[in-house]
Amino acid sequence: MTSLSTIPLQERPARVRALFSDLSIDGIIVTRGDQYLGEYVAPNAERLAWISGFTGSAGLAILLRDTGCVFSDGRYTVQLEEQVSHDIWERQHILHSPPRDWLKKHAQGLRVGYDPHLISDYELTSWKANGVTLVPVTENPVDPAWTDRPASPAEPISPHPLSYAGETSLEKRTRLAQQLRDNHEEAMIIADCTSLAWLLNIRSHDIAMTPIAHGYGILYADGTVDFFVDKTRLTAPLEDGIRLVPPAQLESHLHNFKGITIRLDPSSTPVWFRMILEKAQATVISGTDLCSLPKAIKNTAEQAGSRRAHELDSLALARFLFWIEANGIGKHETDLAAKLESYRAQSADYRGPSFETISAAGPNGAYPHYRAQVGQDRVLDENSVYLVDSGAQYPFGTTDLTRTLWVGPAEPPAALKEAFTRVLKGNITLSLQRFPQGLPGYRLDTLARASLWNAGLDFDHGTGHGIGSYLSVHEGPQSISSGVRPTGLQAGMIVSNEPGYYAPGHYGIRIENLLLIKESALQSPRGPFLEFEVLSYTPIDRRLITPSLLTDDERTWLNHYHTEVEKRLLPHLEPDVQNWLKKACAPL
Repeated sequence: MTSLSTIPLQERPARVRALFSDLSIDGIIVTRGDQYLGEYVAPNAERLAWISGFTGSAGLAILLRDTGCVFSDGRYTVQLEEQVSHDIWERQHILHSPPRDWLKKHAQGLRVGYDPHLISDYELTSWKANGVTLVPVTENPVDPAWTDRPASPAEPISPHPLSYAGETSLEKRTRLAQQLRDNHEEAMIIADCTSLAWLLNIRSHDIAMTPIAHGYGILYADGTVDFFVDKTRLTAPLEDGIRLVPPAQLESHLHNFKGITIRLDPSSTPVWFRMILEKAQATVISGTDLCSLPKAIKNTAEQAGSRRAHELDSLALARFLFWIEANGIGKHETDLAAKLESYRAQSADYRGPSFETISAAGPNGAYPHYRAQVGQDRVLDENSVYLVDSGAQYPFGTTDLTRTLWVGPAEPPAALKEAFTRVLKGNITLSLQRFPQGLPGYRLDTLARASLWNAGLDFDHGTGHGIGSYLSVHEGPQSISSGVRPTGLQAGMIVSNEPGYYAPGHYGIRIENLLLIKESALQSPRGPFLEFEVLSYTPIDRRLITPSLLTDDERTWLNHYHTEVEKRLLPHLEPDVQNWLKKACAPL
């Protein structure tokens, strides 16, 4: 990310500090998100990477006049240490050492600025510390310091076909408008671009790998929407009831909301909206984005689209795994990722990756979100572990899958096989589980960890996240993780199942499939039960399995899974790949 600027990385904090006096602040909080608070951002919004060199997808920096700290989570612990200058920045785990605690220790009596366009109410509340004054700035000091900052994206916006969406925008808006009326609310701010894409049935490419258009929306209780976007970007008219408003008119538009009761999500809406609306004397109600839950519950067309996307993706993965077994040794990580991309690109429906491929050889696999870079990437050695985590965008679905492979003729080490098998046991246990409708995902998280825990092992990331329908590869509100998130699991949701284990300096293990939640035949007096349908069909490396560690039920599941892989893929593959697949899917 440092290549986005010609300004030397070591000079950038000083450039920002030079602007503190003009803003009457003693420091600034630099977030990872952009003004739409998305996980992935355009190059011109990579402020955290620009100022610190840290390119992870989650984190923030606090820069004071004489010190600074960069925070991220367990996925990026090693990456943080390697990318961030130890001379300028401390490095902290954002959960174990929260920014609030760091501010309390280092910023007593100081005025620390934040950009209200780039943070949510939730984030702002989490940073508040006694003795520290948090100040909204009128200009983010990173922006004028970043003198060669790229331009904002403005890609064409196209309708998302009804055959893929499964429901018109009007039908969606009518349902949500009724909820607003039931809540005695007259409007709702939509700041999440994936929500806008879903609600308006539109797609674009303002950021790489997630087909969204940057913009804000206001949904009204009559089912109409104000969409703040340049109308010249549209490739076709949108449905009736969607008004196009120039983005420059947003603030003046909000000043007209005096006496209006308006809903906004405090976790996905920039705090700037609340500031403007309260100044306009609107009644601001904090509530979840009404798009988030129905967006997560895939309708029949979206479920069919996801199955179709996984069928295409599984064929590409099978060809890639066959190729890597015969040709992968001695290749660079970036070359391996490019080869996988080339197999996906053989499908006319392929629209690009859903995230940057994690192509990790040997010890690089121990970084859960490793990014290989040309000229700095590792060669895949004989008799070593290779981890590949990748996904694809198709106009009818989004995929995400991880496989861990042993490459070479030697027998894998016993400790590696045991750890891999325990990760596999967690994946299978979760896949087999039935559970009551509405059960929060965090209550399932231990199922994926139990076998690892029994051996004193664990992993420092969630077990599962939601996935969009030709949208974000990371979608809420559902998840399966140790974090206590109250959203109940419902039929139609798609979640990942990705337990792992990471041995720093040696290897990483992760096995990931996507699961569709569906109704189970099992019923109880208290209500219906749910179960999982596996969407991903790619062989799991049998060479890394210690069969004696598997129960009979786990072995049965694995053999059935591989039978399904073979049945689904074999008719569509070339003879040499067919022969490889038969061996890869042989009963254990």
